Formats: sequence, structure tokens, C-alpha cells
Amino acid sequence: MPGIEKLPIEETLEDSPQTRSLLGVFEEDTAAMSNYCTQLYQAMQRIYDAQNELSAATHLTSRLLKEYDKQRFPLGGDDEVMSSTLQQFAKVIDELSSCHAVLSTQLADAMMFPITQFKERDLKEILTLKEVFQISSDDHDIAINRYSRLSKKRDNDKLRAEAVEDVYTSRKKQHQTMMHYFCSLNTLQYKKKTALLEPLLGYMQAQISFFKLGSENLTQQWEDFLGTIGTSVQNVRREMEAEVGQMQETIQEMERSCDGLYAPCDPDPAHSPVCRNLTRKQGYLHIRNKTGLVSSSWERQYFFTQGGNLMQQGRGEVAGGLVTDLDNCSVMAVDCDDRRFCFQVTSFDGKKVVTLQSDSRKDCQEWISTINNISKRIYLSENAEELAARVNQSALEAVTPSPSFQQRHESMRPSSKGRVGRASSISSVGSEPSPALSVLSLDALVAPETPIQFDIISPVSEENSGQSKTAVQTSRRSNPFGESADSTSEDSEDSILHQLFIVRFLGSMEVRNAESADIISETMRQILAARAIHNIFRMTESHLLVTCDCLKLIDPQTQVTRLRFPISSVVQCSSHQDNKRLFGFVLQAPAAGGQGDSRAICYIFESNNDGEKICDSVGLAKQIAFHSEMDRKAVEKRKEHDKAKEKQQEELSKQRQIEKDLEEQSRLIAASSRTANPPAADGQFLVLSNSQSEDSDAGEEGKKQGESEA
Repeated sequence: MPGIEKLPIEETLEDSPQTRSLLGVFEEDTAAMSNYCTQLYQAMQRIYDAQNELSAATHLTSRLLKEYDKQRFPLGGDDEVMSSTLQQFAKVIDELSSCHAVLSTQLADAMMFPITQFKERDLKEILTLKEVFQISSDDHDIAINRYSRLSKKRDNDKLRAEAVEDVYTSRKKQHQTMMHYFCSLNTLQYKKKTALLEPLLGYMQAQISFFKLGSENLTQQWEDFLGTIGTSVQNVRREMEAEVGQMQETIQEMERSCDGLYAPCDPDPAHSPVCRNLTRKQGYLHIRNKTGLVSSSWERQYFFTQGGNLMQQGRGEVAGGLVTDLDNCSVMAVDCDDRRFCFQVTSFDGKKVVTLQSDSRKDCQEWISTINNISKRIYLSENAEELAARVNQSALEAVTPSPSFQQRHESMRPSSKGRVGRASSISSVGSEPSPALSVLSLDALVAPETPIQFDIISPVSEENSGQSKTAVQTSRRSNPFGESADSTSEDSEDSILHQLFIVRFLGSMEVRNAESADIISETMRQILAARAIHNIFRMTESHLLVTCDCLKLIDPQTQVTRLRFPISSVVQCSSHQDNKRLFGFVLQAPAAGGQGDSRAICYIFESNNDGEKICDSVGLAKQIAFHSEMDRKAVEKRKEHDKAKEKQQEELSKQRQIEKDLEEQSRLIAASSRTANPPAADGQFLVLSNSQSEDSDAGEEGKKQGESEA
């Protein structure tokens, strides 16, 4: 090792420029050494930190391998071979973790400690001595300058003595500090060699010890075990490659066969007819969720039927959730928010309404048919598809398509020919009832063999015909239903209640029990199901005028009254419990021709407003009509009572007049008797008393007796 340069300590007192120049070289070397030592310290610190992290990670890996048996993998199963293999790996890695922990301790003692001592103690000591030497050198220069400025003419012993003392003290301090500083710089030339070699020596010895310890732990047995595991991994990799090849072939085949299924709607509906015999279905639909009073949002979810329930499941969910119960529910196609292929499912109790949207018309019709089949509980039978086919065929035969308005107008005329035609049409519809429908229908509520009317029909009677003729003769404008616009305006003006609603007619049918609480909801279900089966989407819009006397359906364009229902004939009115826009009322109408018992007809409407408001308005009209009738009867009774009271007062006044006349007559008689004959000593005359004047017969006798005495 070459010689080491040193600073001459003997020249510190002289403090020559050559000495200062050499000191500057040593200071530059010290600064470069300090910078290099800092970088080396950071690199060794990274080695030490990495070793600590490796030790901790190895220990964590060993712990996780030991906890493999405690994990519950959904697809793992009980693989004992895998579990035992991982336990053996955990044992080896745990031993390696111990070796890494020992290596970390050796690196801390043999590598990090020497370089940390050199950096924190020796280099900082040099910096401190440099600052002290600089201060003492500045103090010496100041003392020399002060001593040099002593005046020659004005010599002062005291000032000279103080200046000499300052020079002595500062020079001594500078000399001592400079000697210690030179000594530290010379010592640093030796320490920088040991400070660089000792950490490297400790690092290499720690690594050698680690490798020796690892070679002792990894024996020949572990080498054979690792070879066996490597062979198993290669076998698994070959199986994976074979499976991937099969999956790629399957993907290519499905891409070729499913090319026509990518479009949301079938371009050729003839090749894919609608299947109406399904009792199970699944697929993606859009569901409408209300976000405010009038706002809503659509969300795409996966829907499927499970027994009698409609379920939905999100993409991130493990299991599906219940949407609604499909038993005895109603389903119909609707127009909603300017979206196509929408349908609406209403629960049996009417408390829940779900609006869904499918991707195509075929999918929408299949969903409607499937929900209708589930609603009739066909899925509980053994041959569900066969029974569903028979029920759908029977439904197509049982629900008559809506004929033209003129044909219904002629069929409803009270003539023998019309009645025969209507009877024949009813008998033809119900000639071969399906056994499934007979079991599933509610005969106690709805009259059997009754067609559903989807258009507004006005029952024209003979009386209405007479009114029409009279209206023509008097040149008054009348509508085709036998009512004039003048009568409509008069009724509207005379009525206390006058409310107008926009409604759309869904259908009507004859019912059996008009006062049942479930009759309107059951009629709604059957009419909506019939509309869904026949794909009837057209609805007649009208204005419903609610007054105290009647309910009127008015054409919004011509303002002609289409139908008029007396308020007294409305038995009940209610809305759907969940879909508040649906409402209906039961009308107790007289039989055709006024013969036989009256029949009950249930009318179903859809409104833009809340159906409960319309029902409340009808109820209010009935209450007003009832109270008006009660007031009318009370007024008539009061009039009769007033007449009886007037008659009694008249008789009483006549009786009082008679009494006054009798009293006046008696007074006149008494006065005449006094003027004609003065009374004698023993003579007496009779004066009528009040008690005698009350009786007319007694008054006459008193009159005769008075005349005889006079």
C-alpha cells in the first residue's frame, strides 16, 4: 500500500501560505470522501433494507402456505396432494426465512455499523474542527490588526498590554486548534481505507455464512422432491395447453353458428316464430326505477323465472333477488317513455307494478306468454308445455277479437234478430270450454262465456231511438248515441260537481257478483291478459266527465257524449293497488228490453292522472247525490209539516173569531136590556159569563132566557 500524505504539524505555528495551500488540498479530499461515503452508505442501506424485506416476505410466504388448509375455495375441493406439497414447501421456505433473518443480523453488525460510525463520527468530527479552526484564525487576525494599530506617539501601557494579551491568547488558541485539525485530517487518511474495507468484508462474510447455512439445509432429499414437483408442473402445463386448444375450437365453432344471434331483433321473423308455450325464461331486460316524483331511470339486469317468482340478478351479484310474485298476476304490453317492446307486470294484490323492456318484439311476446302461463300456475303440472299450449289455444278461442263499431252497434239493438245473433255468438265462444280455463277462471266473480269488449259500445235502446227521431224532427243536433249536446251542457251546468279527466278505454265485460271487493281487480287481470295475448295496443281516448247526476264519456274531438252512466247505477269504483293509473267501476245496468233481471258490467280504464282521484271524485258524486236526495225528502216533509201547521192555525183562528162574535153579541143584548127596562127592587137580569160563552149551545139558551126576563 503506497505511502500516505500527511500535514506537517510542526509548521502550524508558522501558518505559512504553503501550509494553508496544503490544508486546502486535504479539505477538498475530505469533502470528496464525505460525498462518496454518503453514496456508499445509501447503497449499503438499500442492501440491508432489501434483505430485511426479503426476510419478512419469506416468512409471510411460509405462513400463508401453512394456512392453505384453512382456506375455503369455491372450486378447490379437498386436494390432499396439493395440501401436503404446499406444507413441505412451507417447511423449506420457513428454514430459508430463518437463514435470511440471520443474514440480516450479520449485515447490520458487520456492514452497516462500520460505515455508519465512519460517516456519523469521523466525518462530523472533521467538520466540527474545521469550523473551530476557522473561528480561531479569524480571532487571531483581528488581534494582530488591533496590535498593529497601536499609536507610536500616544503610547499607552494599558492598551499595549491588552493588545499583547489578545495576540497571545488568539495565537495560542489558533495553534492548538490547528494542530488538532491537522491531526484529525492525517488520521482520516488511514480511517477512510478501513472504513471502506470493513463493511465490504462484513458483507462478504455474511453472504458466505448464509450460503453455507442454505447448503446444509437443502440436502439431496430436497433436490429429489423439487425434481418431482417440476415434472408434475410440466404435466399440468401440457393438460392446460390441450384444454386451451379445445376451447379455441369451441369458440370458432360458436362464432360461426351464433352470427345471426348478435342482432337484437331477428331480421326474418318467419324463421323464428314466437313460442307461447314456455313456462320458464331468462335473459337480460331493462327495468324502470323511479328516481323522483316524475323522473325515472332504466337499468339493465338479468331476469329469470324460478317457480312462480320473477327474479333479477346483477352482473356482480352471486344470487338473484325476488322482483315480484307471478301467481295470479297480470301482464300487458305498454308504451312507456318513448321506448319500444315494453311490458308491465302487476301483482295479484295490485301493490307492485314492474315495467320491463326487452330487446325485440319476439322476446317481448315470449316474456308476456311465459308470465301468463306462470300466472295460471301451469308450471306446477307434469306436462307444463302441453298444458300451456292448450290454455293458449283456449284463450285464443275464448277472447273474441273486437269487431267494428257498426257491427256492435247493430248487434246491441233491442230487436229479436240482434238478440239471437248475440246469443249465437256467445254460444259459439263457449261451446268447447277448455278444462284448464275452467279450473283457473273465477266463475264466482266473472260471468262465464262472456266476451271481452275492447271498444266503447253504446247500448242503443228504443227510448234513445225515439229521442233521436224527436231530435231530428225538432232540428236539434244529436249524437249517434241518442244524446244531444244541449242536454249535456244543461246537465253540466246544473250539477254541483263538475270534474273532467282524460281516460283511455281498456275493455269491459259482464260480471256476476257486482258487490265483490275483488271483482274489479280480477276484471283488470283478465282484460290485460287478453290484450297481451291478442297484441291489442290501440285504446280509445275519451274525456270522463264526473257530475252529481251521471258519468259521461265525451269524444275529445267532436265533444259528443259516447256513453252516459247514471250515478245511481254505479255500484263501486276502485283503482289498481299498485298501478294507480288503472281504475274501473261496476255498473248495474237494466236488462235488454227492460225484461228480466239487471246485469252488472265492469268497465276498465287507464288515466293520465291518479286513478284514486277519479274514484274519489265518483264517490264524492255519489255522496252528493245521496245527500241531495235526502235534502229533497227533508224539504218535502218540511213542506207537509208546514201545511198541517197552517191548517191548524187557520182552524184555531176561526174558533177564536167565533168566540169574539159570541161575546160581542152577548154584550149588545145586555146593553139593550138595560136601556129598555130599568131593574126593579127585586128584579134581576142575567149576564152571560165567560164560561157560558165558550159553549155555543149554552150561549143560545142564555140569550132566550134573557129575552124572556126582559
